[in-house]
Amino acid sequence: MDSAIADHAPPAKATSSAMLQRAAWDAVVKLDPRKLTGNPVILATEVVAVLATASLVDATVHHQAIGFAFQIALWLWATVLFANFAESVAEGRGKAAADSLRASRVHTIAKLLADPANNVVTPTPSHSLTVGQIVLVETGDVIPADGEIIEGMASVNESAITGESAPVIRESGGDRSAVTGGTTLVSDWLKIRVTSGPGTSFLDRMIAMVEGANRRKTPNEIALAVLLAGLTLVFMIAVVTLLGLGRHAGVNLDPLVLGALFICLIPTTIGGLMSAVGIAGMDRLLKVNVLAMSGRAVEAAGDVDTLLLDKTGTITYGNRMAVEVIAAPGVDDDRALRAAVMASLMDETAEGRSILELARVSFGLHETLPAESLSIPFGASTRLSGLDGAGKVWRKGAVEAVFRLVGLAKEDVPSEVLAAVDRISRAGGTPLACAENGKLMGVIHLKDVVKPGVKDRFADLRRMGLRTVMITGDNPVTAATIASEAGVDDFLAEATPEDKLRLIREEQQKGRLVAMCGDGSNDAPALAQADVGVAMQTGTQAAREAGNMVDLDSDPTKLIEIVEVGKQLLITRGALTTFSIANDVAKYFAIIPAMFVVALPTLAAINIMHLHSPHSAILSAVIFNALIIVALIPLALRGVRYRAIGASKLLTRNLLIYGLGGVVAPFVGIKAIDVLIAGLRLV
Repeated sequence: MDSAIADHAPPAKATSSAMLQRAAWDAVVKLDPRKLTGNPVILATEVVAVLATASLVDATVHHQAIGFAFQIALWLWATVLFANFAESVAEGRGKAAADSLRASRVHTIAKLLADPANNVVTPTPSHSLTVGQIVLVETGDVIPADGEIIEGMASVNESAITGESAPVIRESGGDRSAVTGGTTLVSDWLKIRVTSGPGTSFLDRMIAMVEGANRRKTPNEIALAVLLAGLTLVFMIAVVTLLGLGRHAGVNLDPLVLGALFICLIPTTIGGLMSAVGIAGMDRLLKVNVLAMSGRAVEAAGDVDTLLLDKTGTITYGNRMAVEVIAAPGVDDDRALRAAVMASLMDETAEGRSILELARVSFGLHETLPAESLSIPFGASTRLSGLDGAGKVWRKGAVEAVFRLVGLAKEDVPSEVLAAVDRISRAGGTPLACAENGKLMGVIHLKDVVKPGVKDRFADLRRMGLRTVMITGDNPVTAATIASEAGVDDFLAEATPEDKLRLIREEQQKGRLVAMCGDGSNDAPALAQADVGVAMQTGTQAAREAGNMVDLDSDPTKLIEIVEVGKQLLITRGALTTFSIANDVAKYFAIIPAMFVVALPTLAAINIMHLHSPHSAILSAVIFNALIIVALIPLALRGVRYRAIGASKLLTRNLLIYGLGGVVAPFVGIKAIDVLIAGLRLV
């Protein structure tokens, strides 16, 4: 399904061009040191760039050669701009989404009920409504503000929020009583109590979150920033000690060279991409129509240990479906199946259609309606439905009802039929009986079918170390059967809201992070307690406020995708950090020998790159340092591919790819740039 964002977005090429232009301008605006205080690595780079610029000005004033100083200053500023650009591109996606959402926001004249009892309406601008006021919304009206339905039932078009054009039912008193400002009433009327004031509506919060206005650093980002600041300090000390080492070796080191060397050694790669990785993680969630209320929630999704999944709609289809027809003794299998099909030909229920589908797909049986046939709809008193036609009568329904119809007392029912009924019931299914012309034909097995592929997906999650728990209101026997078929690790049967909350707390007391989804007011305590609480957009206001994510598609299976996006975010950040640190270590051993090999010939043993000169070595490293940020922007935005493998295998894989790659890349890249610089006589 297309997302709400895509529903309003302009053509992709135009959006991309405009977004890049805005990102380029934002990168320049972010040169303000006050905007870089949260990123010590890039702030240090800008300080050195300013000093390099001052050195360039001084060389110009004193009529000294400025070629080397100019190139160093240029590439240091480019490093800062490229880092800012990476963050701005990631933010630009959110701003483009925010613009499309802002375009969908409408201001309308609300029908304020000054006297709700007598339906006295006062026209009032929607932006003037306050919390607690009651408004009347009628067919064709735009709902003026977020609210809770206190009276009425109607169809609402929520495409402005979800991108889904099919109307949904909203009514008072249930789990579907919340409405969102900006959506349109398709039928009937509603009385709504306003629950949000100007600037605090759901749409306003969506805009603020996707635009990044309220984005704060997550705990992992803060910890990484502290680590990067520590590494920056360590390399600063290392570079300063080179002054003394140079004097001792008789090498007069230019402060400009030392400054450039310092920037090459500090982890500018991950420093420049850290914010982009975090913002892109929230953007990837938005692409699957999930709104994360904070970056902390996305990270928590990546660290989740336990998933609580509702059975209905998540693990199973929620509709009972026919899986087999068991013939009664003395009845051919084909005749029993045909009787079940004929009794279902005019049955529009999901169960009736599933019987026809079973016959068509599994047995190739197609039946047509007899002439002058009469449909017998299901009746609560008879508990039967069926078809009369061509002089025959076909019925299906509750087992006891069919037994009575054919005149069989329980003791007269064939033992094979009773055994089949008992087996189906014990397996958590629903048995129906079918009859033709007053004769028992057989038993139909209906069951809540597990969605295809769910078991494999749970196996993937298990390999990643996640524990899955199925939550259901079914009895323990039925729950155990479905849990075994779906491949979940555990289940909670006959669950109440209190049971959910208790289970979450028990898991958290064991040191596990828990994710769950819900849509009702009774789910609100558990959603608030869970580390990742995904509320359905179609749910109540209480549920949406309690969760830290909102699924605009109201699809419970989305919880698994959310966990995968969270893990992809953490994997991407870890991979880029590994690459950056390995990069810095490799650059240290690539550059230092080139700088000191003349004064200390013994360093020739580790001067494996044989760079053209000390100046070309530094300039090549500075250029590589800037360009590698640009090269990794697509990876930061796209994310490292998620693979359902164990943590140890994942670590080994990333160390081989990004650790070894981080070591090899500087040697190859710096050498290639050095050859180009020497060939162009830039130094």
